[in-house]
Amino acid sequence: MPTATALAAPPVPVDAVFRALADPTRRQVLERLVNSPTSVSELAEPFNMALPSFVEHLRVLESSGLVNSQKKGRVRTYCIQTEPMKLAENWLSKQRTLWERRLDQLDDYMLTLKEENT
Repeated sequence: MPTATALAAPPVPVDAVFRALADPTRRQVLERLVNSPTSVSELAEPFNMALPSFVEHLRVLESSGLVNSQKKGRVRTYCIQTEPMKLAENWLSKQRTLWERRLDQLDDYMLTLKEENT
């Protein structure tokens, strides 16, 4: 019998999250979804594009895990999911720490060179 962890969905790769966030239309959709779940037609309203093109943006967001959808009757509603955003935030935090450490090392090295030359 499978364990509970074996049944859990695999983690969303950070690449998919960043790919989804790379597009300004998708970022605007996420900003709108922060307030409340919203139907496809309401989400698409402010964008000047054909509905199939807009739906493709929603597919990218859903495949990255940033949103999920539910269909009631003929209306599909999307809502935001926060876990994938935390994945991206953690990745960025690790990168920031790495580069801050490297810059501190460079600063120390430059100060050492300056002291040696004076």
